[in-house]
Amino acid sequence: MAEDTSLRSPAGGDHVRRTGRRASTAPATNGSTARRTPITHDSLRIVPANEATWQDVQDVFDGADPRRCQCQWFKIAGWIWRDTTREQRAAMLREQTACDFPLAAETSGLIAYVDEEPAGWVAVEPRTAYPKLRTLRVPWTGRQEDKDDPDVWAVTCFVVRKGYRGRGLTYPLARAAVDFARERGARALEGYPMVTEPGKEITWGELHVGARQVFEEAGLREVSHPSVRRFVMRIDFEKVSASTEHAGSSARP
Repeated sequence: MAEDTSLRSPAGGDHVRRTGRRASTAPATNGSTARRTPITHDSLRIVPANEATWQDVQDVFDGADPRRCQCQWFKIAGWIWRDTTREQRAAMLREQTACDFPLAAETSGLIAYVDEEPAGWVAVEPRTAYPKLRTLRVPWTGRQEDKDDPDVWAVTCFVVRKGYRGRGLTYPLARAAVDFARERGARALEGYPMVTEPGKEITWGELHVGARQVFEEAGLREVSHPSVRRFVMRIDFEKVSASTEHAGSSARP
């Protein structure tokens, strides 16, 4: 579900912007020219999902895999996933995102708008909000981690709407997720990406966890490599803050 990350990211900046509302209802552009054009910073707005409408979220989830999953793969463990319907999973996502409630205290991800059209999604929450992660090998192999630590957050899924893929959108989404987790009090943020090999085609469903270079450009660093194609990436905000303070004090006369 994540995009072709061979493109570089758009210019950086304040990635989670909370002002302005969607004005246009035109469908996403699907022309080949638009698909090749990198998304500019001025055309991009990323907001917590509770500030988006439910219709906007569902517009982003327009592909077969996102529509079926409704970003519940890591939220539902075992047989419960098998026995739920798409409608039930959609209802769960709607409750988790708190869409249409801008003053909601919590949400489960961010929505990206390009020229005020809903274009992308990233799931970012405390790691404990993903029960299925506890049962998987990738996050824990070779690490001594407290699975019940609520201060470690995780990015588990990217979705890019058809018509916006291949334009570098997952890069600003990842940076926005870092900012969002830090602002919400996270001590650290993790991701569990895949490495993409030059010339090898990767399906959208396979890459929904994100590509390694996307996390790396957002400031996360490799902490483990549990399989040939999977990594655990992490940024510790306490260390980043301490390093920044040290650099500032060293620069003073």
